[in-house]
Amino acid sequence: MDRLRGLAAHLRTHLRGQDPVLDRIGPALSRGEMGLGDPSRPRGSYLFVGPTGTGKTELAQLFTDYLFGPGHLAAFDLSEYQNKSSVERLLGADRSDPGLLGRALATHATGTLLFDEIEKAHPDFLDLFLQMVWHGRVTLATGETRSLTPYYLVFTSNIGAAEAMRMEHSTPAAVESAVLRRVEQALRPELVGRFDEKLVFRRLSYEVQREICEYLIAREVERLKNLGFDLEVSREALEFLVREGHHPHLGARPMRRAVEQNLQDAVVRCLFANGTASGPLVVSDSRCCLSIAGA
Repeated sequence: MDRLRGLAAHLRTHLRGQDPVLDRIGPALSRGEMGLGDPSRPRGSYLFVGPTGTGKTELAQLFTDYLFGPGHLAAFDLSEYQNKSSVERLLGADRSDPGLLGRALATHATGTLLFDEIEKAHPDFLDLFLQMVWHGRVTLATGETRSLTPYYLVFTSNIGAAEAMRMEHSTPAAVESAVLRRVEQALRPELVGRFDEKLVFRRLSYEVQREICEYLIAREVERLKNLGFDLEVSREALEFLVREGHHPHLGARPMRRAVEQNLQDAVVRCLFANGTASGPLVVSDSRCCLSIAGA
């Protein structure tokens, strides 16, 4: 119970700009952890939809690491399963092959199964996912039927992303309604109706991306400090990184890349030049550099 009480705060600390989503996923996960749902079904089944880079995969990783510890999330990129024959890749080709899903279940006795970009999978997969979500089990090519009741199932999709991007000034309820209408048109309604939660992620405003930049800088500075490099990020460097990483359509991914690459490159250049790499991070010649007294 104490662990669950800290879940909401943990998610809000690490995922920015999606408060309406977090308001719903916290109670849903608590229900799953307390075993209040149907015991024949997965702990929880969730559909995360919205624009790219808004935190869908990040949220699945965050709550899985918090609840189970690192190494308990098995991810499947469904853009790699667009052909009918790719079902064999997931479930196995014959009785000696459990497929990628069977091997993941053997590795992870509990945790989360993440299926990215559900709309890109071959239509045959929708029958499989319906069985997994509603009946809580999956039959592998080996003939073995595996229970999915110890797992959370998370499906992500970019369906409705265009609507979400256009409705940046609308209320969360209006955005959710518009996106879910598109989801119901694109996916089989019997599958959509069986998810425990359908959560719509909103685009990240400039202000939210700036907040994310500050968070990513603090995290990267702490990581580098643990490696022996003590950096102090100046206001000038912060503004530079916000400009470098901000993207109106791609969300937080470019920001993460901008922060990590610029700070790490500054450390590398300073090590080559001075043999040490600690000090204030400043901007010089349109790039981040470490300023070392006397260097």
